[in-house]
Amino acid sequence: MNSNIVIIGGGHAAAQLCAGLVEAGQGARIHMVCEEAAIPYHRPPLSKTFLKSPDEVPQQHRAEAWYAEAGVTLHLGDAAEAIDREARTVTLKSGAVLEWERLVLATGTRARRISALEGLENVALLRAAHEAVQLRDKLAAAQHVTVLGGGFIGLEVAATALALGKQVLVLESAPRLLGRAVSPELSAHVLATHRAAGMDIRVGVKTDVLQIDGHHLTAIEIDGQPQPIDLLLLGIGAVPEIALAQAAGLECADGVVVDAFMQTSDEAILAIGDCTRFPDQRSDAPLRLESVQNANDQARTAVATLTGAPRPHDVVPWFWSDQGSLRLQMAGLVPVPGTPGALTVRRPGANAASFSLLHYVGAQLRCVESVNAPVDHMMSRKLLEARRSPDPAVAADPAVPLKSLLA
Repeated sequence: MNSNIVIIGGGHAAAQLCAGLVEAGQGARIHMVCEEAAIPYHRPPLSKTFLKSPDEVPQQHRAEAWYAEAGVTLHLGDAAEAIDREARTVTLKSGAVLEWERLVLATGTRARRISALEGLENVALLRAAHEAVQLRDKLAAAQHVTVLGGGFIGLEVAATALALGKQVLVLESAPRLLGRAVSPELSAHVLATHRAAGMDIRVGVKTDVLQIDGHHLTAIEIDGQPQPIDLLLLGIGAVPEIALAQAAGLECADGVVVDAFMQTSDEAILAIGDCTRFPDQRSDAPLRLESVQNANDQARTAVATLTGAPRPHDVVPWFWSDQGSLRLQMAGLVPVPGTPGALTVRRPGANAASFSLLHYVGAQLRCVESVNAPVDHMMSRKLLEARRSPDPAVAADPAVPLKSLLA
């Protein structure tokens, strides 16, 4: 019987899963199928340090020699095109057919696009390394950068462009920045900080394509007024890459649906990372999260399942984003605004630019958002992991170390 474990994907989830399986002595069973021709690499730097230096190269998770020594077979630049669940095979773009005993989908997400802007030379996306290289070249030639979208990627690139001396305009259709990810209080602080640094940010705006000349976007319309475009970055979110799963008949709902062990509706097939919708043990609700840490955590759960020691996925989600002078770190999930019994307290940090927001629902601590306060972030994660909910007034007192509340 074939004993291969085939991993489809080359992002953080796939790289972490591969490392975990190798550590468990399963390297010779692994086939990793990557659409990109590159060895799996770290993606967070692409929106920051990578754009600042023309000599920067993508940081590989592990060198190519590591995969060879571990017995892992890499299929680079050869995308998976079809899954046959009955025959337990995957057909690649090259025509190669891989047999598998267990299959793992780590297909991630793809950037949302605007069809009218496809192929234009001064319009950029940022998901993969080759797009980061293109954006870096375009940034070097541009004086004014317009970012469509006030999410994490858009704001990280905007802050990087500002640091490079560019004029930056950020356009967000929602009434606030980072509306799906952070609290209104943190949104307001991020907005004020970026504006104080010289960034032009407009929220609640309506945009439309206005003028295209050949292969260039020359202007867009903002609330009925024309805005010349030098370089436009599309940062309007991402959608889960589920086409393979759907074609194979797996259950999908804004992501590949998995159980607490990362198993799909076919127990022989697992899914991990940004492409999954999973049962959150703490909120008792299905979630789909786009973060490096979620990818890593789900990969560890998948390793346990694949090696015969399954344990349910039960972790505190946490995120981070570096935007100029802002180091944002979030642990837990922000309560939906208007949630009955919701309470937010502010814990001052070491200086005026440092603080944490602790969000409660009733007596239960649900989430902590930290700004330039890494120690408080680390201790907050430990509190949430231990399901500790200290009295809000005590937790907000900077004279009381959060570490002491773990005792």
